[in-house]
Amino acid sequence: MSTPSPSPSPFGPARRQESSTAANPPHREVPEFAEERYRALVSSVKDYAIFMLDPEGRIQSWNAGAERAKGWKAEEIIGQHMSRFYTPEDLARGLPAQLLAEAVREGRVEHEGWRVRKDGTRFWADVVITAVVDEEGRLRGFAKVTRDLTDRRNAIEELRQSEQRFRLLVEGLKDYALFMLDLDGGVATWNSGAERINGYLAREIVGQHFSRLYTAEDVASGRPELALRTALAEGRYEDEGWRVRKDGSLFWASAIITALADATGRVIGFAKVTRDLTERRRAQEEQIRLARAEEAVRLRDEFLSIAAHELRTPLSAVQLQLQSLLERPVGLDERSRSKVERAWRSGERLVTLVDTLLDVSRITTGGFSLNPTSFSLASAVEEVVERFREHAARAGSTVGLRVDGPVTGLWDRVRIEQVITNLLSNSLKYAAGSPVEFTVDGGEEEVVLTVSDAGPGIPQADGDRIFQRFERAASLRNYGGLGLGLYVARQIVEAHGGSIRLAQLRPVGAHFVIRLPRQPRARAAR
Repeated sequence: MSTPSPSPSPFGPARRQESSTAANPPHREVPEFAEERYRALVSSVKDYAIFMLDPEGRIQSWNAGAERAKGWKAEEIIGQHMSRFYTPEDLARGLPAQLLAEAVREGRVEHEGWRVRKDGTRFWADVVITAVVDEEGRLRGFAKVTRDLTDRRNAIEELRQSEQRFRLLVEGLKDYALFMLDLDGGVATWNSGAERINGYLAREIVGQHFSRLYTAEDVASGRPELALRTALAEGRYEDEGWRVRKDGSLFWASAIITALADATGRVIGFAKVTRDLTERRRAQEEQIRLARAEEAVRLRDEFLSIAAHELRTPLSAVQLQLQSLLERPVGLDERSRSKVERAWRSGERLVTLVDTLLDVSRITTGGFSLNPTSFSLASAVEEVVERFREHAARAGSTVGLRVDGPVTGLWDRVRIEQVITNLLSNSLKYAAGSPVEFTVDGGEEEVVLTVSDAGPGIPQADGDRIFQRFERAASLRNYGGLGLGLYVARQIVEAHGGSIRLAQLRPVGAHFVIRLPRQPRARAAR
């Protein structure tokens, strides 16, 4: 009867003969009393699955760690092939047989991959398979050690995904230049936002000193070095200023430089975040400019209001004195009377200008008000035309009036006559020598007043501009005035809830159309 071969140890390969090759170094046999202690030790290990396979790969032993990691009890799995632990994908490519073959060839093999538990769930395993041989070098089986690395792999994968998300975030930000600097200020990284804002490609700027992004004046004053020193001393540095793109153009930048430290607290570099605020700065400058312009207009209007009030009283006194001289039956020769009349007419013109300035002041300060009464619009036109009859005669113009239907409404007569006066004055000024025609048409809810002349006309493109303050249809060199008549007229008409516009219904001349509701629908003057 032959002596049986010694049983393979579950803890490693048996001792080989002294003639074993270097690839498979010899192992001393474990004494019987020591083997029992090691067997108890292996059985109690719970963090590692440690078990034996026969030469065909069938399971021969099973420790507590194997049961915990894979889910099978010893009686359920001993005698089964180790391929039960592999995924269908690994089985299809013959991975179990490949690992055993490599263990036989090399003495051991290590592999990481997915394995399958009893309940079908998968875990990431680190597996070491060692070939076990007897003293004569015959293969007696394999020792297999498996460790569940799922948590570690998940942590690594989560870290990898986090880094990838962060990298994608940094690369995807196009409104911010995000990049790293080394301790000397050299550019170490470069995102797409930095490329868009600064103009440099990564290969053009990485390795260059970040002072290339500053103006020559800032470089000369040592501003880049100051930024790094401050960030190093205080942890961060923030400022705004002009920066230079690759093409030499300037942009207004907001920049933050943060010192970066490792786990020991040692500063290893800097993170720099730059944002292009050129448009915001321009908007702020425009707001400042507008505010200054509005303040200048306010001061101008205030001055005009004060000046008009101060001028009105002495002008009225002068006009009264001149009128009293003209009304004397005797005492003035013809030459003196002519001079007084010219002086009185000039005074009237000044009074009109002062009153216009006062109206503009009231409109802009909110002091403009209406006192509506019921009257006929036709009678108001007739009264203004009568006052301008002598003026029209001197201008070589005739003034006509056509009325169609009832034209009575509730309006501020003084203000409406002021509108009619301003329009008639314009026609006699710009269309001297041509006829002026008023038409008044009464509708059910509104009355339409048109004023037409046969003068040079006004371009349609200027139809809205001429109603603005200090605007006029013709050059100031050729015609006097402040350019306020049509502006005041529009404010009065719109304060009644009506409208005034320039219509081009004739090949020549100006044609104004005014619509007034019979009952006032007050709107705020502009």
